[in-house]
Amino acid sequence: MAAPDLRIGNLCAGYGGRRIIADLSLPPIAAGQITALVGPNGAGKTTLLRALAGLVPATGMARLGADDVLAMDAVARSRLMAFMPQFVPQRLALSVLESVISALRASPAQSADPSPDGFRDAALATLQRLGIVELAMRPFDQLSGGQRQLASLAQALVRSPKLLLLDEPTSALDLRHQLQVMQIVREAARAGAIVIAVLHDLQAAARWADQIVVLRGGALYGAGAAAVTVSVQMLRDVYGVAATVETTAQGALHISADILID
Repeated sequence: MAAPDLRIGNLCAGYGGRRIIADLSLPPIAAGQITALVGPNGAGKTTLLRALAGLVPATGMARLGADDVLAMDAVARSRLMAFMPQFVPQRLALSVLESVISALRASPAQSADPSPDGFRDAALATLQRLGIVELAMRPFDQLSGGQRQLASLAQALVRSPKLLLLDEPTSALDLRHQLQVMQIVREAARAGAIVIAVLHDLQAAARWADQIVVLRGGALYGAGAAAVTVSVQMLRDVYGVAATVETTAQGALHISADILID
């Protein structure tokens, strides 16, 4: 039986009485795929992720099969999803390994051995996948920004969530780790997860995402495959730039923004 789609309709969300997203409805977001949220600063990308994660008040509809995502309590939500923020707290009095074990203990994956050794083995295996097992005993608050980002991703992945929410997962990483992280995110999607990632790099979004959702001013501008959504007109309308969009011989999109449009 295929995993259900995530369906979002008439969603409103914001902070302190200020509405950031208003009556947002999206095409179905399918399991097994990566959906990239793109758009300028302030478009509502992070607010949408935080609304799904239960971190900001939201109304409207967000359903995963029979589950009402917006109505879930924290325990039910933690069993279903994992949220990786863009900015990871620096002050955390745990080692990297302890932080990943703690994330797994708070919401064990169904396949995890619930014993202490089982949790430890699962945490170490996740750190190994991300190429940071050598950081296992390092205090979290002594990591670089990129290392904290990788450790935060390990906390999300170790739980094998059905819904993986990633806010700029590669923003602090070098080129090698950007590639590694997106390959691992692709593996999570192939294993059946719904992956929604905020990405500012449009070329990376075009390369990795099965669907791109373009937000502007808290509303939907367009959604679909990169070849449809990333266009000269979209870049003009949404980003306010005159640009060229070309397809390389390898089939990748190359975007060059040349002129700011007032």
